[in-house]
Amino acid sequence: MSQLSTRHLLGIKNLTEEDVNLILDTAENFKEVINRPIKKVPSLRDITIANIFFENSTRTRLSFELAEKRLSADVVNFSSSNSSVKKGETLVDTVNNILSMKVDMVVMRHSSPGAPHFLSKNISANIVNAGDGTHEHPTQALLDAFSMREKLGDLQGKKIAIIGDILHSRVALSNIFCLQKLGAEVMVCGPITLLPKHIESLGVKVELDVRKALAWCDVANVLRIQLERQQIKYFPSLREYSLYYGINKKMLQQLDKEIVVMHPGPINRGVELSSDVADSKQAIILQQVENGVAVRMAVLYLLAGVRS
Repeated sequence: MSQLSTRHLLGIKNLTEEDVNLILDTAENFKEVINRPIKKVPSLRDITIANIFFENSTRTRLSFELAEKRLSADVVNFSSSNSSVKKGETLVDTVNNILSMKVDMVVMRHSSPGAPHFLSKNISANIVNAGDGTHEHPTQALLDAFSMREKLGDLQGKKIAIIGDILHSRVALSNIFCLQKLGAEVMVCGPITLLPKHIESLGVKVELDVRKALAWCDVANVLRIQLERQQIKYFPSLREYSLYYGINKKMLQQLDKEIVVMHPGPINRGVELSSDVADSKQAIILQQVENGVAVRMAVLYLLAGVRS
């Protein structure tokens, strides 16, 4: 079996192109598994995985838990809101206490960028980053790439526009790294206040006009406005944002081609996307959710193969 070049999935940046393709190819096999009448395989029967979430999550947490159970792993769920973290316990102490119960792998979401990297240097278990602050969200980028590949075939030379709140999004950065490794061209589009300074240095195109971005791209990956991460106002109102950057059916009908619409969820309906776009046949948002389970199964399975 081909192996990943790393013991951890901390981000897309430190994966090779071969790693990305191996994960996506393995996910194809697991997608077949989860569409069978019996959806379980015994691949991780002797592995214990702890899901440690220091931030709220619905989709990612459920998706990981389902992936783990489909692989027959033993699963431990931890939420910081009702734990000793509230009493001042450090991250390393919290995780070491969990590991002393003989946990093999840790899936972690944390509000601090770099938290999984820090942890990987201090504990022996494999670590999967389920989102660290505004830094990276590698499994989301992998499932997005898997969904695009399923729809379009090879991504070499395909044009992908990432539209919305780029500044606060960990999905945007992971998507940029992942898509570039697969040979796609990437454009970011949003209000100038929601674009990071020097974003061009990542080798992406920058567009402020959403209509031009839609006319350029094969796929529009639309991101949520992350109000919970915004300490100041970056635009006058949601209504104004929707007016200038919201995507509706009429805009898509004016294009001379049919593009694919994606969204990592949760959607602010009527802000980033109108309901008639979110529910249209051009949108593959629910397919992304389904593919998320297969991709996370692939990641966990492959990491279990490089345990030391």
